[in-house]
Amino acid sequence: MPFDRISPSRRFRWIGAAVGVPLLLLAAGATGWALTPEPAPPTVTRPAAQGPTAQGPASPTAAPTPTPAESVPPAAPAPAGLPVVDYGPAPAGFPADPDTMDTTPLTEGVHPTRRIAAYTAPGGRPLAFLAPTISGVEVTMPIAQRRAGWTAVLLPSANRTLAWLPPGGFTTVALRDQIVVERKPHRLTWYRAGRAVRSWEVSLGQQGQETPLGRTFVLGRTPPPEEVYGGVDIFALGAVPDDPDAVPAGLRGAHIGLHSWYHDGELGENTTNGCIRLTRSGQRELLAEVRPGTSVVVVDELSAPPPTA
Repeated sequence: MPFDRISPSRRFRWIGAAVGVPLLLLAAGATGWALTPEPAPPTVTRPAAQGPTAQGPASPTAAPTPTPAESVPPAAPAPAGLPVVDYGPAPAGFPADPDTMDTTPLTEGVHPTRRIAAYTAPGGRPLAFLAPTISGVEVTMPIAQRRAGWTAVLLPSANRTLAWLPPGGFTTVALRDQIVVERKPHRLTWYRAGRAVRSWEVSLGQQGQETPLGRTFVLGRTPPPEEVYGGVDIFALGAVPDDPDAVPAGLRGAHIGLHSWYHDGELGENTTNGCIRLTRSGQRELLAEVRPGTSVVVVDELSAPPPTA
């Protein structure tokens, strides 16, 4: 039973799996493995028969200006001692994402340009800081809501949770892609601008360690350390295990990963510790086309294609 979820430790070291295969723990230590900082994605033109043409990213902008009739609740001062959200579990107390099963594409993301406070609601209580990077990798969080001049984003290192940001301290980034994972048919579909580009059969979490439902996002990428990953980079998602006590002790505090495997014999089965496995060719295509910040939605099964944003 492979342990294939990406997990941190103090030095983000590799730990062994039940089958004797080490897993990558995202790291910044001199002897550890680190998330690879994401270069600016190239503009890729795809033939019309394979999907819509790639769209260039929007110019970073400030938070939207509220209408004259809209009153912006002030942001309470954030105590300097609040925790900073990192690769470990996010602080508790943030609100649940009320639309976590919504498959409408999230087309904008937030990138902090400095350390900014994250609140429970517009004008609510500050609980943590969000930094421009996690483990040295730039962070982009999809925008889930806007209200009263404030912006709600999907919180990193948490499941189905929002954080509210007051105006200022971040730029917005266009997100052209979306990944939808269906647990019952074991299918991953990549969408661009609301149109399906490709689908792949995937392996998902075993009983008791099911791949978490709801909206999350691509947090970053890291190179594989062993041939077990098929020699292909790994996407770490913002999601974490729903039941941390169900995973081996060395994987507690872990994140869910999207990656390939050294063979495809388990595709269509529930054999992972919550990670999403697909073919090596599929993973390479996603790595080439999909940027960090892209939203990922895990549902049991789609009754209809996702609506266009």
